[in-house]
Amino acid sequence: MASPATVCVIIAAKNASGTIARAIRSGLREGRVAEVVVVDDGSTDGTAEASRAADDGSGRLRVLSLETNRGPAFARNHAIAHSSAPLIAVLDADDFFLAGRFDGLLVGDDWDFVADNIVFIDGTGSVVEPSVPEFESAPRFLDLQGFIEGNISKRGASRGEIGFLKPVMRRSFLDSHGLRYKEELRLGEDYDLYARALVNGARYKIVHGCGYGAVVRPDSLSGRHRTLDLKRLYEADQAILAAPGLPKESAAALRRHERHIRRRYELRNFLDIKAEAGIWRAGLYALTKPSAMPAIAGGVAADKLAAFKARGRPGSVEPAALRYLLPATIAQK
Repeated sequence: MASPATVCVIIAAKNASGTIARAIRSGLREGRVAEVVVVDDGSTDGTAEASRAADDGSGRLRVLSLETNRGPAFARNHAIAHSSAPLIAVLDADDFFLAGRFDGLLVGDDWDFVADNIVFIDGTGSVVEPSVPEFESAPRFLDLQGFIEGNISKRGASRGEIGFLKPVMRRSFLDSHGLRYKEELRLGEDYDLYARALVNGARYKIVHGCGYGAVVRPDSLSGRHRTLDLKRLYEADQAILAAPGLPKESAAALRRHERHIRRRYELRNFLDIKAEAGIWRAGLYALTKPSAMPAIAGGVAADKLAAFKARGRPGSVEPAALRYLLPATIAQK
């Protein structure tokens, strides 16, 4: 007996005409998918046309267009509002689901959010869906403290923040707690939603099987952000910290994340002033912000060290092996 189609795939897309068809088709080929909703977020290319051309004729695809760019949070909320399936799966426009993702992921009903492993794929050349091993599921539950600490990145380390996970979410949980993406955020909107869900008692389950392919490109929109975006993200942390009844350990982790993002903001703001008004004006700004001095001095020194090390690297590198977000053990047959 076939499993019921209960998943809505939502895709926010801006100028993604070259990748959107692959993303849509990866959703439509899944029998558990009841609908795919694409929101063309003010694109200036043929994203909407490419999306419609990827239709498989099953009646499950809907393409919505916004006249102006509103950001991924607004676009995802728009998709949620124009869909009805009980489970919501977010897919980025340049990524794709691995075949059979939902068959192994949607097991049991002991979760409100459930996420699987991610394989990172080099997008500088032609992208081919990789063959990934079958990993042990090793299910575990993520609490607020673990989630927050997993989102504090370390300079020089491979990006592996837990916030990169793409969980399937129960619509009923989001609705019952009035949860949607914060539309003023253009950076960390996923992190903020998941953190607020955990504050509200979400059961966030992680399994280590791999079902999501994330394409890594140097020109990815997610890799670019404004200084203001960092400010809004640490302010989102401050809003969560204002909630009553936070456990002591979770509140401490949130404060660490807020400081981490605020220091990144202070460094970026200093560099913006330097670029626009010169080093002397930037120096005066730093003197008026003594609390920001460690972040500015440390960030500038670290950037110079990273640039020095980069000059010593050879011009070509060997192709890297597939990299996964979560450490996993290959299943024994």
